[in-house]
Parts: sequence; C-alpha cells; structure tokens
Amino acid sequence: MPDERLATTLCGIPLKNPVLAASGTFGYGIEFEKILNLDELGGVVTKGLSREPIAGNPAPRLWHTAGGMINSVGLQNVGVSEFIRAKLPRLRRYSVPVFANVFGYAAEDYEEVIRALEDAEGLAGYELNVSCPNTKHGGIFFSSDPVLLSDLVTRVRTLARRPLIVKLSPNVSSIEPLAKAAEDSGADAVSLINTLISFAIDVKARKPRIGAGFGGLSGPGIKPLALRLVYEAARSVNIPVIGLGGIASGADAAEFLMAGASAVQVGTATFVDPRAPVLIANQLGRLLRETGKATVKELVGNLICRSIGCSGVQNSSR
Repeated sequence: MPDERLATTLCGIPLKNPVLAASGTFGYGIEFEKILNLDELGGVVTKGLSREPIAGNPAPRLWHTAGGMINSVGLQNVGVSEFIRAKLPRLRRYSVPVFANVFGYAAEDYEEVIRALEDAEGLAGYELNVSCPNTKHGGIFFSSDPVLLSDLVTRVRTLARRPLIVKLSPNVSSIEPLAKAAEDSGADAVSLINTLISFAIDVKARKPRIGAGFGGLSGPGIKPLALRLVYEAARSVNIPVIGLGGIASGADAAEFLMAGASAVQVGTATFVDPRAPVLIANQLGRLLRETGKATVKELVGNLICRSIGCSGVQNSSR
C-alpha cells in the first residue's frame, strides 16, 4: 500500500510520493515495466523528445568515473511523432504522472514539439531541457542567458496548457537570475541540476574516454553542488523547485527537500538498480517515521542554517 505520509502535489498534480524517475536515464518508462510497477513511482520524466528522430553520438557514450558517470548519448530519441504513436499509449495504461522532456536547437523546435504533445492524451506536464545551444544565436546556450531563456519559456507558455517545468543547467556563473527568468516568463516549476560538462582521458591511448569528447557528469559526486544550487534557486523563486543530482538514498532525497525542493528526481542511481526511485521513496518513508514527521511536506525548506551566506530558517509551503 502507498505510504500516505509521502503523498504530495507538484504544480497541482497529485503524486503518490515526491520521487520521480529523471529524464535520460529511465528511457520512456515502459522499458522498465517488467522490472517494477510504474505506478509506485512519484512520476516519470521521459527521455528528451525532439522534432525529428536523433541517432545520438558515437560510442563510447558512457564512462564510469570516481563518484559518478560521464555520459554523452547525444539526446538520442525516436522523435515526438513516434513517441505519441508508439510509446504514449503504453504509458497511458498506468496512473503515474508522466512529464514529457522536450528539447531543441531553436525556439521553433520546442514550439513544434509542444504543439504535437498538446494534441496527445496521457501527459501530466512538460519539462523543458534548456541546456542546448541556440543555433540561431551563434550557439549560445538557452540555459546560460536569461534573455534567451525568457523568450523561449514565454513562447512555449503561450502554447502549453499543461504545467511547464524548466530544467536548469549548473554550467552557469549564477543560478538565481535564470531561475527567476523562468518564473517570470511563466514556468510553473524549475528542476535542477542537469549534468556538468566534463572530460575524461585514456592515458595509454591518448584519447578521450567519450566518443564525442566532452560529456555530462552525474552521480553522487555532484550532489553537494546540486544541493547548493537547489538551495539558492528555492530562495529566489516562489514556484516549486525539483531537485536532482546524485540522489541515491532516502537521506539524499531528504537533504534536497530540506534545501527547498518540493520533489526530487533520480537518474544515475537507476543504472545501478532500475528500481532505485521506488527504493529511495520507501527509504524516505522510513525516515519520516523515524523522525516523527506526519507528511513529507514537513521536510520541505525546514533547513536551519545560520552560517555566512546561508542565513535564516527556510520554511516553504510550496
């Protein structure tokens, strides 16, 4: 039976628990239906969807590194039309909220994908991956420029009837202006962090470990940075913040909630065990019982922090 202590809401959407399967590491969700009951998840965020199918980057695409993993899959996906035709009908058999992750290389790309998804049934909302270079503006990343980000979110907001989450990148000098730009442009929530740009070298071969050269670092090694950015974002906006980055246990999830996140996403841990989001939710439930918390919402933003640069008591009702 679901643990009622874990029940919460995100952008008005009821969740059985605040632990979602993150985009990019959980496929389209249906790949795991024989391993776990998808309805035990707080939610599923699909693999990123683009206007047309993308084959992805050359192998090798993954490299295990100390404290995590570097990946450069290259946003391989079947394209939005095939997702609607072949993947979404299977997801509709479950009650778990499904959020479609959307990306593109120009604002028009995002708009076309959202238009297609708006006509489809079975989605709870959208997550915009803005960690892509805007090819129409010289390759500037949407995630690093508040003006470009604001324009993109505004354009998508006019099309999207469902809740809109904006996934922010850690590869910036300051997260607050970007979180605020997303909020002011109509985002219903922000999620962070995406992976860190990274590099690994095979010393004997004198070649990069990743076929495409650079990759995205994820896993437990990035958790302290992710926590800091989630804390800063939660202090700067009045919309829900979804935390991710190295979550591998119920205690990890609790840290993000205490830092101000209303929900969390689990990604790299599913490479170790595809059931990780469910196991982490169960661990979080036990932690609530051990600490005498009536609901998971009591954890959100209840961090007591009086050190320099981290003053005051965080209490959030988001």
